[in-house]
Amino acid sequence: MNYKYTCLNPIAECGLKSLGENYARTEKFEEADAAFVRSAKMDELVPGANLLAVARAGAGVNNIPHAEYAKKGIVVFNTPGANANGVKELVIAAMLIASRDIVGGIEWVKANAADPAINKAAEKAKKAFAGTEIQGKKLGVIGLGAIGQKVANAAVGLGMDVLGYDPYLSVDAALRLSTEVKVCKNVEAIYRDCDFITIHVPALDSTKGMINAEAIALMKTGVIVVNAARDALVNEQDMLAALAAGKVRKYVSDFPNATTAAQKGCLVIPHLGASTEEAEDNCAVMAVKEMRDYLENGNIVNSVNYPACSLGPATKPGRLAILHRNVANMLGTLTSILGNSKVNIDAVANKSRGDFAYTLIDVDTPVPADVVKAIAATEAVIKVRVVK
Repeated sequence: MNYKYTCLNPIAECGLKSLGENYARTEKFEEADAAFVRSAKMDELVPGANLLAVARAGAGVNNIPHAEYAKKGIVVFNTPGANANGVKELVIAAMLIASRDIVGGIEWVKANAADPAINKAAEKAKKAFAGTEIQGKKLGVIGLGAIGQKVANAAVGLGMDVLGYDPYLSVDAALRLSTEVKVCKNVEAIYRDCDFITIHVPALDSTKGMINAEAIALMKTGVIVVNAARDALVNEQDMLAALAAGKVRKYVSDFPNATTAAQKGCLVIPHLGASTEEAEDNCAVMAVKEMRDYLENGNIVNSVNYPACSLGPATKPGRLAILHRNVANMLGTLTSILGNSKVNIDAVANKSRGDFAYTLIDVDTPVPADVVKAIAATEAVIKVRVVK
């Protein structure tokens, strides 16, 4: 099959070059079968009837109306972990520049560059920029996903005492954590005990504004807070009040906005977390891999609006991919349609996620057009596709 794809942002060529000859690029979103995106806002874009999937070259999907796309049978992918190392390194740097006034010292050197005796002047001035070391301090990591794990493990290597909190910590994620990371049962332990706190959770209704006046009141005086996840996670007016009162020593944010920019105690970075060549390359390669696997095999990996579901490579004579609402007896209905048409089923994968579900069916013959039509006419079916 041939597919048209579009890029709503620049996507690293190392990823796009793995698209084969049956992929053609178009600049028209409305005619694309597949779309690749980074930060472009998609809420106002109207998807064409052919759009099958969107792949976000990054982890956050706040710029994509993925809930609405699910209702239209458009699968939205992201690339969790592909940019994790870049963000991890920025968080470590953030803790260092917050504990030691490195930025202030550099600015002093710039301001005094014309002084021929700057070397002597620096010896007198440097005490104004002295700070504290991070070794031996307690770091609290809220969210132990791909990024949080890397931050926690790196901090252990730097000699920090690391506490972690994640109510959804999986067994696989726990196994990747250093045994020296102490996993807490409640976030209050992080607030109460840590000298540094870094946040690595998605911006959900349950997490937006989680770092607020109430949370800050539980923290140690002089705490340093790092936010390289989403600015919405922190009530920044409460943070400014805490900085002014001396409760919080520094607030490092990777999200410039009018609230925190140039405010005393705020170190604001211009959204550099995943802005490394390596991270952009990794995200592009992963996004293209996910998209190809879905278009060519029907498999779903790392979707934010449909369940993970796979039957491996499409090697049988026919494969059907069916996106549908999560209703009772749906699988029975689909297999009955195939059985009534004397189509022999070789393998089935069926998974659900909230209100939506996904079914992959391998059959021993090419899929007859009347079978596709009958499945498409089923009330709960959103979209049916002959993968092969």
